[in-house]
Amino acid sequence: MYADEFSIYAGNANRPLAERITRYLKTQLGEVEVFQFANENIFVRVMENVREQDVFLVQPTSRPVNQSIMELLIMIDAFKRASAGRITAVIPHYSYGRSDKKDQPRVPITARLIADMLTVAGADRVLTMDLHQGQIQGFFSIPVDELTAVNLICAHIKAKQLDDIVVVSELGFAKKARNFAELLSAPLAIVEKRRLGNEDRTEVMNIIGEVGGKTAVIIDDEVDTAGSLMEAVGALQAAGARAIYSCATHAVFSGSALERIAASALTEVIVTDTIPLPPEADDPRITVLSVAPLFGEAIRRIHRGESVGALFSSEVQLVEEMTFWDEDADDEPLAEPFRVSAGT
Repeated sequence: MYADEFSIYAGNANRPLAERITRYLKTQLGEVEVFQFANENIFVRVMENVREQDVFLVQPTSRPVNQSIMELLIMIDAFKRASAGRITAVIPHYSYGRSDKKDQPRVPITARLIADMLTVAGADRVLTMDLHQGQIQGFFSIPVDELTAVNLICAHIKAKQLDDIVVVSELGFAKKARNFAELLSAPLAIVEKRRLGNEDRTEVMNIIGEVGGKTAVIIDDEVDTAGSLMEAVGALQAAGARAIYSCATHAVFSGSALERIAASALTEVIVTDTIPLPPEADDPRITVLSVAPLFGEAIRRIHRGESVGALFSSEVQLVEEMTFWDEDADDEPLAEPFRVSAGT
């Protein structure tokens, strides 16, 4: 049984988010060295005692994806060998999530491969957010807690007091989009699209639902190259949508995504900080919501053995309030402060 102490550590993929999480919890990041030698080999050294502690490693598998994955795996191994009591891999963005099924001959199921690698490395549980498909949880033989940013984004949209909203989603995100629409008391429209081969290109076939004269709010799990998003925006414009908002948890923004957004008719693009945005993402229409309070509250509950699912049922109001959390404020955080190991 791990000791009544826990600590939070971060790799290099999204250290600002890890720092926000610790600010929410009124603590500091633990000391760990994570760097790459000239030969591209990654080295990790834990700089403090973690024996029998409850350890949380914050590392999204975002750009550079493969380096981030290796950093996480090596960190897990290092903490395992340092006799940590329990290791939770906190993965705000889970890469390779699209490779979750064998939909062509002789192709891998990479999402399962990553799950196996995390387990073999020594992770005891995983904390993540808005997986590309919920079935990915089934690839793990260890507990997985999947958070969602839907409530945070919903609170942001509600604060705008928009009129005549219609929520728009593709079929793959329809279940969470339905919940999003219910929270906004808005109808749901579905974008029917077809992916062209293995390239990041899609073709919108049809929009199922009434969008003419309405404020369309597109919701998805991520914005990658923004190709699908632009196809949807064009179709909504052609169907007579009055204004178009885009909401997504993960701001991947690969390739020409930012240029496409800059040239688009989008009123606002709402994303979270699960992935650090590049410096060139300075478009004033891009709004970034922090998921740090949500991860911080989940970490608190996991450590205490409390319900994480309650965050999305009986305590939705608490989650919505996190949308407006000010990390620079001097007042107490929403989470109740609790004991943290300072390391020795």
